[in-house]
This record gives sequence, C-alpha cells and structure tokens, in this order.
Amino acid sequence: MHEIKYKPIGTIYSPFKEPKGTPIQPTGAKGIDGRVEVFPEYAEGLEDLEGFSHVLLIYHFHLSKKASLKAKPFMDCKARGVFAMRGPSRPNPIGISVVRLLRIEDNILHIQDVDIVDGTPLLDIKPYVPKFDIREVEKTGWLEENVRKLSSSTDDGRFVE
Repeated sequence: MHEIKYKPIGTIYSPFKEPKGTPIQPTGAKGIDGRVEVFPEYAEGLEDLEGFSHVLLIYHFHLSKKASLKAKPFMDCKARGVFAMRGPSRPNPIGISVVRLLRIEDNILHIQDVDIVDGTPLLDIKPYVPKFDIREVEKTGWLEENVRKLSSSTDDGRFVE
C-alpha cells in the first residue's frame, strides 16, 4: 500500500501548553474554552456548521512519542494493546474529540470542553449528530472498571518524546 499524507486545515488553540496536565477526554474538560483557526483557504467549508451544537475535531498528535503497539494507558496500570486504548502514541497519531461549538467568527470556531494541546494541527471537522454517532454498547473492555477515574485524570506526560 502507498503512503498517505494529510495537510492540516487549521490549528487548535487551548490553555494547555504541553501534554502534561491536559484532560484526557472532552468529558474531563467541561467548561474549558478553546478556539480553532481554520486556514483562510478552507473557511468557505464552515458554511452551515454553526447550526450544530457540537463538532468532531480530528487532529494530529504532533507531540506524541514514537508508537508502541502496547502501552500503559492513563487510567490503568497494565500495558494494553494500542488499539484498545485512546492514547496519542499510535501507528497513525490521529486524535478525535467531540467539543461544544459556541460560535463561529469568520474562520475562527470558538469551542468548549477542549482536551487538546495548544497549537495542535487540525486535520478535519465533522458535525456531531447523536443519531449517527451514539450507539448502545454492551461492554467497554478494560475501561469498564476505570471510566470512573476520568474526571480526575489528566495527561502525565508518558506519551511525549
């Protein structure tokens, strides 16, 4: 298979200047404001987005260390397979976050519940639609026991070079 390359469409800004101390999921970042600057050549694509209360941000984990196929996730003390966790050190370091869209001014999205490091390259934006995105699940793997730790868990720097 050939190599796939992506070009950022913007930059995500937040109060988190480094991974350490950053919330590890948007639900752990309630009320934290940020903004997304979409590069001017992509601004036309923002038309009609303001009609959504939440958006999916897809971004590049630009500060993560080299991928390992097993790692110790933030909310556990046992090494897990990388595809059974959401940590940033992955074969393709792509992150996703569902954030609240407060408003759009020109090419700037004002967002809330941001769990992303300042200066992160944005790859894409998609509207969040519960009827499309929410599924009833029967099990959540090793996180079943650990999900209660989310509100107090932040990045401790383990995945940074």
